[in-house]
Amino acid sequence: MGYVSVIAPCIRCGQPFMFSPTKVPSIVIDGTREPLCASCVVAINEVRVGLGHDPIVPSPDAYLGDDENDVDWGES
Repeated sequence: MGYVSVIAPCIRCGQPFMFSPTKVPSIVIDGTREPLCASCVVAINEVRVGLGHDPIVPSPDAYLGDDENDVDWGES
């Protein structure tokens, strides 16, 4: 059994960070799912709550690795 982590820049702040490819909070831009780092989720939640929306609640393991068997590799 193996584990999978992704390192990529946050779509909001541009800082690289490690995350679970299946559990990271994200937004969709032009049809592509883009990841949000933990710091940006906090900042976005301040705005969301101020506007009366529910906060984004990341999975406890959103910034850890995934079991390789839980990842959709896009293969048929």
